[in-house]
Amino acid sequence: MDAGDRRVLRDLAARYAEVAAHPVQDERREMWRRHNSLHRTRPLIYARAYAWREMPQSACSCEDPLARRYEETLRNLLFWAGLDDDSVFEPWLTVPAVHVCSGWGVEIERKRSGSPGGSFKIDYPLRRPEDIERLREPWHEIDEEKTDETVSRLREAVSDLIEINVDRGPAYRMWSGDLSTDLGYLRGIEHFMVDMTDRPEWLHRLLDFLSAGVLKTHEEAQAAGDWGLSAHQNQAMPYALELDDPAPNANGVARSALWGYMAAQEFTAVSPAMHEEFLLRYQRPILEAFGLVAYGCCEDLSRKIDMLRAIPNLRRIAVSPFADVASCAEQIGTDYVVSYRPSPADMVSYDWDEERARAILSRDLRACAGCHVDITLKDVETVQRDPDRVRRWVALARRVAGEVFG
Repeated sequence: MDAGDRRVLRDLAARYAEVAAHPVQDERREMWRRHNSLHRTRPLIYARAYAWREMPQSACSCEDPLARRYEETLRNLLFWAGLDDDSVFEPWLTVPAVHVCSGWGVEIERKRSGSPGGSFKIDYPLRRPEDIERLREPWHEIDEEKTDETVSRLREAVSDLIEINVDRGPAYRMWSGDLSTDLGYLRGIEHFMVDMTDRPEWLHRLLDFLSAGVLKTHEEAQAAGDWGLSAHQNQAMPYALELDDPAPNANGVARSALWGYMAAQEFTAVSPAMHEEFLLRYQRPILEAFGLVAYGCCEDLSRKIDMLRAIPNLRRIAVSPFADVASCAEQIGTDYVVSYRPSPADMVSYDWDEERARAILSRDLRACAGCHVDITLKDVETVQRDPDRVRRWVALARRVAGEVFG
């Protein structure tokens, strides 16, 4: 990167380091530790999305691709910090390791009809039952040379200002590791739902193959000492009294020291019994190796809370915009954290209607009044180019939570 790119990165890194060093970060860490360990706290607020591409602050100037990638990362983090939610901003930048193996050995082509960030259709590679033979067993291996090249360049530019963390965890995590996502990509939701009745044994074979493959990479990464304390995943702030705090370059830890995460968005229309038979029983062997587990994203889990109790280390359950909040709160009680996710359309996406947002937040938080609840704003595709809207929503959500919880 040239001197101009380097100056941009260094200025942003210095500003972000100040944010990460502020005492409020330790206060937030302690709140999340207590909250995720089922101690009583106020509802914590996590602004996970805010239509970043619409924000004028997202404009980048660096020419070098690596510099531009981390310029955007830092600009994003600085904007996020200005929202004043309860997110923790860590004093490091993370470089994901380059993996030799990812995917399942078949091409998953996304056919887009509109803009690059819009919807797409997949030409599913598992068209016929015999196509299962085309799948490749995965393994965990890091391309050290490519990883070191990226890390060295970034460290040379800013490591005197902020620590560079290398995430060496396996490729098969989050959406690449929850089985549900890749099942949808490989077979198609409409097809695997038919398979549940037309060819259940074949579908069990496929899920067993995917589950064993993900578990294999996790075990290989642990044997290689590649799981680190920056690899927590729970779709919130991954602090808990029972687990070690996130930390940079602290590798060689067991999965039992970490948060694990899975979802089942492709199974939202599947019955609890079939969800358990064709997904959860294959997710559990992977999840049970982790210290604590968060489950769910945008799917409606209203009828599946009892099913999820089979996960012994479960701690957080997502209550999506499509869920019956009151029913979920009643079923969850104080056994788990309610990760409440109001609809972004109602909250911030179409006009700023404070009374509408207030009424919905008040209704749903009152339904959760006896629970351990946090509020996540996510999947925000537009705020109609209003850079202040999400900050105002955070302030509103904090006021409403104070009115309901005291």
